[in-house]
Amino acid sequence: MRISLFFITFATSSYMFIMKQTLSMLLLAGMVVVLAACGGKKKSNDIIAPRIVKVQPKEPIRMQPYLDERKVEWIGKTYFVTIGRQPSDSLPMVKDETGQKYVDNVFSLKVSRKDGSVFYTRTFTKKALTQYLDDDFNKTGVFEGLVFDKAEGDYLFFGASVGHPQSDEYIPLVFRLSRMGELTIKRDTQMDSVPEDQVNSNQQATDEDEGV
Repeated sequence: MRISLFFITFATSSYMFIMKQTLSMLLLAGMVVVLAACGGKKKSNDIIAPRIVKVQPKEPIRMQPYLDERKVEWIGKTYFVTIGRQPSDSLPMVKDETGQKYVDNVFSLKVSRKDGSVFYTRTFTKKALTQYLDDDFNKTGVFEGLVFDKAEGDYLFFGASVGHPQSDEYIPLVFRLSRMGELTIKRDTQMDSVPEDQVNSNQQATDEDEGV
């Protein structure tokens, strides 16, 4: 009987010891899980601000040069109209609001006869167009285009434009060359988006007062 009580007491003690060890291990494991979960969370009041990178202006941007020649029937004769565009580093550069620089252009216009003799020749920069532009386009506009339009009556017509680089904002101009070799320039009021009260269509320029 005493032996049986001894074994029962021993078994009970062993069981309690094992249960305590098991409970301790479970509690320890639970604490590890809780600590790991807490450590992985970020504080709700953390603020992650995006890094602001200042955009640096690139090298001066220039338009592609081109040369266009075409045959034109005018006042009963054949003429050849040649127009060229060339970016020029010798001209004042234009800057936009970011400080990016743009190279302005020089345009050449030549009208020659069928036998090769020259009827009219001239080079143009934005300086020749100053009186037809407002202060903004004089300062921040680039002489972008000069193209042949049509031959009509006693005149050859050309379209030109001075615009803000890489935008749709521009001032259109009309060049008109007479059969006497006289050139006049005016704002194209039909395409011009600038208020009409700023347009002076009576301004004209000859080779003498438009010199580059």
